[in-house]
Amino acid sequence: MTTIHKFGATPISCHAWSGNRSELALSHNSKDVTLYNAKGQGWEKTAVLDQHDLRVTGIDWAPTTNRIVTCSSDRNAYVWVKGPDGQWKYTLVLLRINRAATCVRWSPEENKFAVGSGAKIISVCYYEKDNDWWVAKHIKKPLKSTITSIDWHPNNILLAAGSSDFKVRVYSGFIKEIEPKPSATPWGARMPMGNLMTEFSNSPNGGGWVHAVSFSADGSKLAWVGHDSSISVADATKEMMVMKLRTDLLPMLTLTWITSNTLLAAGHNCVPITFTVDQGGIVTQGARLEEDKKQETTGTSSAMRMFQNKDRLGQSELESKLNTTHQNQISELRIHSGNKGSVNTISTCAGDGKLVIWDIKSLASKMNNLKI
Repeated sequence: MTTIHKFGATPISCHAWSGNRSELALSHNSKDVTLYNAKGQGWEKTAVLDQHDLRVTGIDWAPTTNRIVTCSSDRNAYVWVKGPDGQWKYTLVLLRINRAATCVRWSPEENKFAVGSGAKIISVCYYEKDNDWWVAKHIKKPLKSTITSIDWHPNNILLAAGSSDFKVRVYSGFIKEIEPKPSATPWGARMPMGNLMTEFSNSPNGGGWVHAVSFSADGSKLAWVGHDSSISVADATKEMMVMKLRTDLLPMLTLTWITSNTLLAAGHNCVPITFTVDQGGIVTQGARLEEDKKQETTGTSSAMRMFQNKDRLGQSELESKLNTTHQNQISELRIHSGNKGSVNTISTCAGDGKLVIWDIKSLASKMNNLKI
């Protein structure tokens, strides 16, 4: 079952949910972040976070502490906290970058967040109470290009970063000022701030930008998608073995784990697609979350209607309408309910101004070849 929410014709570039899922933060491909409250079947606009000067590139909403972090092409990030009067107040983040910020994610414990940027730097930011601001520690080496995506390991220390230099890297984001020394993981034991734990290449021959990265629920596997229409999974418990699947799809832009061995990815195909990882580590493409809708039967009446539309509207319905729910590329997937180990519903936002909530469990029971 899918629920479609329309927010006009403007593309939605990124979105985030509040902890109880009753509120939603969206960026309509602009410099503002708009907050909506669930009202009946629809949404009511409650606030606009308008501090940025250029297009907002990332939003993340911390579910427990109820803080929103936003980053933008203007090289800034802000942390927004709701005051007792219901107004959202911002706190400046000292990113110290000279290129656009591209992505942002809160850590699982919500005591720090990471910002990727075009300056070949990852800023890991934490709150400094004395000065009432968020300060950043930089991860620079051996980054050679823009950071396109980041994801935190469940242990709150390790950080995965995908980049446009065709590499995926796992770093330590340990900040000794605010957290105790971490215990060893399958990714490694030594974890000083900025330590490169491991590095994966999307392909020996390059193989396209990395668009999205995602740690599994237990943190032992790391998945990523590249612009060469491939999906890869690295397993730290099997000596960093990488399983790669080249698909015949259009490039995927976003992905997440929905069970311990199932991934969901979406992008230029305009529909989320499942992938499974078996015990031997083989990645296989599963089902789409929706079957192709039946196109109108060809015949005299449909041909006549097509010419009438061309005459009246200057367009053909066959040219302008895809037979998927989304009519443009999906820019972001978010878990709506559940966690990476067992997801119930997923939300997608796309360039067609729609936000769609997909009920994974009910879709799996309806579609025979969709196994969760």
